[in-house]
Amino acid sequence: MDPHNDKALVDKEVNAYWRQVDLYVGGTEHATGHLIYSRFWNKFLYDYGYICEPEPFKKLINQGMIQGRSNFVYRIKDSNTFVSCELKEDYEVTPIHVDVNIVKNDILDLDKFRAWRPEFADAEFILNDGKYTCGWAIEKMSKSMFNVVNPDDVVANYGADTLRLYEMFLGPIEASKPWDTNGIDGVHRFLRKLWNQFFEGDKLRLTDNEPSPEALKSLHKLIKKVTQDIEAFSYNTSVAAFMICLNELTALKCRDKAIYEPFVVLLAPFAPHIAEELWHALGHDTTVTATAWPAWNEEYLKESTINYTVSFNGKPRFNMAVPAATPREEVEKLALAHEGAARWLDGKTPRKVIVVPGKLVNVVV
Repeated sequence: MDPHNDKALVDKEVNAYWRQVDLYVGGTEHATGHLIYSRFWNKFLYDYGYICEPEPFKKLINQGMIQGRSNFVYRIKDSNTFVSCELKEDYEVTPIHVDVNIVKNDILDLDKFRAWRPEFADAEFILNDGKYTCGWAIEKMSKSMFNVVNPDDVVANYGADTLRLYEMFLGPIEASKPWDTNGIDGVHRFLRKLWNQFFEGDKLRLTDNEPSPEALKSLHKLIKKVTQDIEAFSYNTSVAAFMICLNELTALKCRDKAIYEPFVVLLAPFAPHIAEELWHALGHDTTVTATAWPAWNEEYLKESTINYTVSFNGKPRFNMAVPAATPREEVEKLALAHEGAARWLDGKTPRKVIVVPGKLVNVVV
């Protein structure tokens, strides 16, 4: 805060300006080290009047631990022979942790296994359908369990953007979650699909057409969702929202620059490398990170029709689509006149009709 002050630890006016750290993000395993240590010093300095805040952080988030997917091979007792997971019940075996880097989709690379350790150089295998299937479990990432994933390998195979997106897509930031390399493909496909929306070969395929109401609705749903999710640190649901929006735009055959420009700006904090490439492909010569964040327009999010569930005596019987501005009385008439109502009315006069605007109609017979 005040590193060049040779008269005091910190000038009171400077401290009153900077105050405390806005956000502290750390793993729960650091709570007995970093967190207690920093709070002790802060409270010590506060009690003696050197600083103005009693707590060192405005907000604290404990990020969850990334767990590893361990793999096992099954060694037959008193031998150097290993039996595939599906056949292990037929033998007396000892499970042994195996390096996950020599396993793909739970299938062991036999040559790499023999080269992994000297004692396995002459290993023999009892296969199932010509393959050796490993067992697996979700455990804490540990060198002793050989389930530590080197991010450099993921970057080499998929790129840094896929790694970033997949880490966020795993689950809520506070939750402990398993790392499963098999799940990376879905995120990688999303980025490839986005790229292919922009290009056909090396040619940019986007147009300057006016976006359709459906495309604008899909985009502004995304803007609202991602903006609110970032404030709430709900990054996993943001990544899901990107995937849903791209699927909707693909189904609409949308190729409009007016839609994809804000899409790229939203994506930039999550996948900065591809976002920067696409931003320049759109004709910009400045960085996407210097661009204003998009704002959503509620007008585009208004539903033109509302889907009502129609129940009889509390049991849902059919759905009906109604224009959004339809008055309550008209919704009631439409429900009773619907072709699906005759069967449940059975010629009787309803005793009561309850309309919950925008949601359901319940007919009491």
